[in-house]
Amino acid sequence: MAQPQHPLPAALPDAPTARHLGDLGRADDRWQVFLETRSQGQTVAGRVHFLQGELTRSSAWILLEWSEQDILQRFNEFSAVELWRLLESLR
Repeated sequence: MAQPQHPLPAALPDAPTARHLGDLGRADDRWQVFLETRSQGQTVAGRVHFLQGELTRSSAWILLEWSEQDILQRFNEFSAVELWRLLESLR
């Protein structure tokens, strides 16, 4: 039986609906990046989770848009440098 090239993303126990959007890496430092959304009245809020083994870092609800699709588009505007800065601010 063939083994996957990359391990499957781990689930976040505190955010089971968070969606894995990719990995953030620099040298030997690797983090899985997740986006969690929730309805908030007529808008949708979003926050980012970073996972490395048993270690989790989570932002506040920093994104607020009209739809989940808008949140995803807004997240995709972040560069890798901006994601690293966000992660480092959470330490």
